[in-house]
Amino acid sequence: MQINPLMFDVIEIPVWCVWLAGILACIGLLDRILMPTVRWYLKRRLDRAVEVLNNKLDLKIQPFKLTKRRVLIDRLTNDPTVVQAILNHSAEENTPFAVSQHLAERYAREIVPAFSAAIYFKVAIRLARWISTALYRVRLGYVDRKALQALDKDATVIFVMNHRSNMDYVLVTYLAARRSALAYAVGEWARVWPLKPLIKSMGGYFIRRRSHSKLYRQVLARYVQMATEAGVAQAVFPEGQLTRDGRLQPAKLGLLNYIISGFDPNGTRDVHFVPVGLNYDRVIEDRILIASHRGERTKTVVKIREFFRFVGKYLWLRLRGRMYRFGYASVSFGAPISLKEFIAGRPKSSHEASTKALGKVLMARVGEAVPVLPVSLIARVFLTNTKAQLSIAQVHSKAKRELDRLLEAGAYMHVPRADFEYAVEVGLRMLVLRHAIRHEDDKYQLNPQHSDIISYYAQSIAHLA
Repeated sequence: MQINPLMFDVIEIPVWCVWLAGILACIGLLDRILMPTVRWYLKRRLDRAVEVLNNKLDLKIQPFKLTKRRVLIDRLTNDPTVVQAILNHSAEENTPFAVSQHLAERYAREIVPAFSAAIYFKVAIRLARWISTALYRVRLGYVDRKALQALDKDATVIFVMNHRSNMDYVLVTYLAARRSALAYAVGEWARVWPLKPLIKSMGGYFIRRRSHSKLYRQVLARYVQMATEAGVAQAVFPEGQLTRDGRLQPAKLGLLNYIISGFDPNGTRDVHFVPVGLNYDRVIEDRILIASHRGERTKTVVKIREFFRFVGKYLWLRLRGRMYRFGYASVSFGAPISLKEFIAGRPKSSHEASTKALGKVLMARVGEAVPVLPVSLIARVFLTNTKAQLSIAQVHSKAKRELDRLLEAGAYMHVPRADFEYAVEVGLRMLVLRHAIRHEDDKYQLNPQHSDIISYYAQSIAHLA
């Protein structure tokens, strides 16, 4: 056999090729050997962390929340109901199936969260605690502990809340931290950086409340139903938006209808709705909301400017040691409502009729849970005495009569330091600082220029009277 002498010649290779080959070899080594080991180690640590958390939480983190986001998106897009909705959309819009399917997948990517237990429990809850306690004196109001402790551990728990402020998300996350990781239904306003990735990592999902697309609504409905069937603890605001005039608004039935229409009364998993009532001595965005109620259009640029103005003023006062917290913020938890029992106690009817009935019951229970706070009580006093000049003794007397009437109707009031006179002083001080009440010659009188502030806070407990 003849050997080719060229086989033993030296071949010169550029240095950059050697470096490139070495880098590619290292990447291959990491991908095939080291990365699987690291992923296994991290997953093992995550599983242990979730197991520890589940031992501490009243409502365990369900496997559905820990499923990879890509898997959930595929499950949702290929769900038989969604596939049928894609076919209907293609026929109605006269578009190819692939185009409609791509649109449905885009909706699914928009809706499906990317829950991270580490971010929720190590970042979000600590941040929520810091923000809540920095701005308010946070108090837990009435809690029906026996009813909450008797909840079926396998049931899906949905916290149903009134919507007074964007602080609602922060406050309830903080106060419900020991119970579970809540998945919020969040409006489009939060689809901005850095809120969007943070909310998704906390398990929240976004809702286009004004969307008229049947395909979008079907994708959203199936996600809500899948999460409910899997036992994911959720928090929803049936009012759909912040109250503009302070009153408790009637329920918008979209999410409730999705839940009821996908619910099997004969199934093994029940759904429990927990009414949650929130109230504040001061709602941070109250003037913007009141202006909106008057019909004044507030541009997004103005809202952003006001936000940064508020943050700047807060930090400046804090640095100077002159920052006072915005009074009290309180949350009450009412007795849960079982969906199985609610349906069993009603004559057979359509999902729409059941949803309307459930919406009314839930909002009534939420209204009952709203706590009375010093500012709302004093606002009620001056709303019924718009022109009177009242001494501090007269304010005490009228506030006591108003409170007795509310308590007889079943209301709950947080009395700071268990001292009613101090509570009255807190309410007066807050409203005087807001210029809603004038304090002259030891007399208190409503300021007509800011009567809308008085009305706004008085209306927060009007349904209790």
